Amino acid sequence: MSLFRDDGIVLRTQKLGEADRIITLLTRGHGRVRAVARGVRRTKSKFGARLEPFSHVDVQFFARGSELVGRGLPLCTQSETIAPYGGGIVTDYARYTAGTAMLETAERFTDHEGEPAVQQYLLLVGALRTLARGEHAPHLVLDAFLLRSLAVNGYAPSFTDCARCGMPGPNRFFSVASGGTVCGDCRVPGSVVPSPGTLELLGALLTGDWETADACEARYVREGSGLVSAYLHWHLERGLRSLRYVEK
Repeated sequence: MSLFRDDGIVLRTQKLGEADRIITLLTRGHGRVRAVARGVRRTKSKFGARLEPFSHVDVQFFARGSELVGRGLPLCTQSETIAPYGGGIVTDYARYTAGTAMLETAERFTDHEGEPAVQQYLLLVGALRTLARGEHAPHLVLDAFLLRSLAVNGYAPSFTDCARCGMPGPNRFFSVASGGTVCGDCRVPGSVVPSPGTLELLGALLTGDWETADACEARYVREGSGLVSAYLHWHLERGLRSLRYVEK
């Protein structure tokens, strides 16, 4: 038997038996972890409310053997709140739907339990913090998170230079299958011609240029969200269920 301690974001919860839950977290040191939290659905539970989606928590696990992720699910025996991001998210529909899409994305990009994914973890913490504080429009925060998640997982799109031959941009065409903007010579069937303002917005979201992103026109935001969704769908091989509820 071994004790482990880590901090993480609660991605989702599932009912187990009459009073327990299975908690799925994205942790700093162990990647995605599923653990059983006993008795948390009882009204007298001391730490059940801390283990809700969007919560940033410091958790103690009790596991069999020398590894946290093994043959059976570890037990979550203690939890302390680091930041209750849910309080600033669940009361607003736009923030809630955007945040739910972030949690689903983080879980999809960490499909192997127990493998550290520090960059993905830090991206999620930063995005939820920004979302909870209301610093930028929720759909912009979501699109920035999706683009950066793609980038840290090896799927960074190009919004200027040609993704196929490297020809310096700006280039007119955008191909999801090719990895972003492409020049006229590399254009493939299915390429689209987005507005220059849309490509500028997406580049700003990827690099963190919020001054440019916040000032962007609504038509570019809508078109950009469509491209981000299509690009994410291509690389995940299926879409996110939660994206359909996000306000644009």
